[in-house]
Amino acid sequence: MRAVAVALGAFRDAVHYEEDPVEVMNHCAAALQREAAVPGAFDQEALMEGFTTALMAQVLPDEPVVRLVNRGHPPPLVLHQGRVRALEPTCPLLPFGLEDLVTGAPVKAESYPFLPGDRLLLYTDGVIEAHNRDNRFFPLAEAMEGMHATTPQQLLARLHQQLLHHTGGRLADDVAMILLDRIS
Repeated sequence: MRAVAVALGAFRDAVHYEEDPVEVMNHCAAALQREAAVPGAFDQEALMEGFTTALMAQVLPDEPVVRLVNRGHPPPLVLHQGRVRALEPTCPLLPFGLEDLVTGAPVKAESYPFLPGDRLLLYTDGVIEAHNRDNRFFPLAEAMEGMHATTPQQLLARLHQQLLHHTGGRLADDVAMILLDRIS
């Protein structure tokens, strides 16, 4: 998808110059707007689907928090003392490419507790939209809660196994998961 490639390219450039995740996201949005403004850059169907979700997480080394800017992406999950909590944005933002649909307050990064011993799971929508024969979506939060005292690699491998079991080995969309452990 071209929108994703444009946003990733802008991210890779901006992250070297900007510390503020909001500014990085603004660069990505501006790159998509520039690309869409070029005559013939996107065919009509691509323009209609020329949006993409994005999530940027910034773990601060000196503070027990994670800062998020979420542009319509599934919310990260935090495993804290055996319980999973979704980090839902308090002010939901539209995906990149849909900025013209609303006007509002400037985008701000939101901070959430991320304490030593916590785990933060980032994932694509293909994980939570994977369904079984009964058309039930994969219960990611519940699956994650049932896994304790494992290494990050073991937890991700077990989640992947459960996902494949849930879908009968048939994934219809891309699937990616990243796990961060807060050590100190």
